[in-house]
Amino acid sequence: MTEPLIYDISVPGRCGVSLPDVDVPETALPADLLRENLDLPEVSELQVIRHFVNLSHLNYSIDQGFYPLGSCTMKYNPKLNEDMARLPGMAQLHPLHDDEGAQGALALMYDLQTWLAEIAGFKAVSLAPAAGAQGEFAGILMIRKYHLDRGDTKRTKILIPNSAHGTNPATVTMAGFTAVELPSDENGDVDLEALKAACDDTVAGMMITVPNTLGLFESHIIDVIDTIHGCGGLMYMDGANMNALMGVVKPGELGFDVMHYNLHKTFSTPHGGGGPGSGPVGVNEKLEPYLPGPIVVKLEEGTDDEAPLYGRRMPEKSIGRLKAFQGNFGMHVRAYTYIRSNGDQGIRDITRHAVLNANYIRVKLQDAYHIPYNRYCGHEFVLEGRFEDVPDVHALDISKRLMDYGIHPPTNYFPLIVHEALMIEPTETEDKQTLDEFIDAMKKIAAEAHDNPDLLKTAPHTTPVSRLDEVRAAKQLVLCCRPVEVGV
Repeated sequence: MTEPLIYDISVPGRCGVSLPDVDVPETALPADLLRENLDLPEVSELQVIRHFVNLSHLNYSIDQGFYPLGSCTMKYNPKLNEDMARLPGMAQLHPLHDDEGAQGALALMYDLQTWLAEIAGFKAVSLAPAAGAQGEFAGILMIRKYHLDRGDTKRTKILIPNSAHGTNPATVTMAGFTAVELPSDENGDVDLEALKAACDDTVAGMMITVPNTLGLFESHIIDVIDTIHGCGGLMYMDGANMNALMGVVKPGELGFDVMHYNLHKTFSTPHGGGGPGSGPVGVNEKLEPYLPGPIVVKLEEGTDDEAPLYGRRMPEKSIGRLKAFQGNFGMHVRAYTYIRSNGDQGIRDITRHAVLNANYIRVKLQDAYHIPYNRYCGHEFVLEGRFEDVPDVHALDISKRLMDYGIHPPTNYFPLIVHEALMIEPTETEDKQTLDEFIDAMKKIAAEAHDNPDLLKTAPHTTPVSRLDEVRAAKQLVLCCRPVEVGV
């Protein structure tokens, strides 16, 4: 039975809440803030509850189904993480509490800083950035300050491969640098000759995603790092794809100077609307003095009878604060729980299974779809959502049809270097049965594209809302729960 719109069941005089009698003196309300008519539905409490619960069921989430959104690592968020973040000592700790009364929280953050540094091979970590994009911004600001402190003012360029994440050029521009795009070679790696030609004494550094957005680990990453260091630049690694590296590769040991982590991707804290995010930054010895702060330090070692003493400090040449207080502390608790519950071997297994799952899907779909860079991938891969013999079917049509099979679409039209790109990332949390169901749906859609292309072009058919004019919807939002009356 379809639930009627809440306005349709409104009855004048019906009330959903009973308020107690006023026990304080009444005050006249300001006349200029009052409206004579406020068009709100008059419904009962139960009807309100049913309305919002039914709306919530229209949302798709990782707890409901497979979410192969490439480059976003939409993995399952363990409920243990949520339980720990909701402990009264964590959830109810006031951010203005002094260090003496917040030793447990500071100890947790100190351990998380230490573990993140160990996982990625860096000297130090700051938990301050509130999201991956802010972590990027912090990293590039540190690179800028490093060069300025040395009096090297002519370094105004940051090199960025065309296989990088889309936030990278924006970050570079916001930090006052000029972004210089580098092409990829026929294997999907950075074009080394183009890189060498772009390197001079005006290069401040390079931002690169490893594995890149094609899901490929740069086969000559050491040459790339050495080339940038050779011209005096620093290497920034976008750590959004660390789910393919944890426990296997340490970027700091490869030679990277700075990297941001996405706790809301790699370390299973909630993503998107369920966030907020968290984007700590790790650095080597060169950039440690420039970390955003405050960072947590151990003031005194513990003894058999006394716990260690922790405090907060700003690094010597810090770029400053990026956010109030200590960043998104609730995300720190969740990430700490995730790392501690998995342990050393578990962290390695996460990477192994993420890479295995992606390669399993890639191989199973390589005969049905064109995969332009069809080599061993990391945790994700990119295929073309088009068919030469069915030119009217596009990646968007495939994604819309996938919704009819109850599966969230993968990332569409990114990276831009692949025509009609569909970027697929299964993560390690999906089992073989789920992967096989996805593979089967994708193969059926490929067959439908040839036998009945209109089925794809008019999809989805089973969702609460059918295909929309997405360009018009973005420009002319209709934020109303009575769509019939506004003609949508």
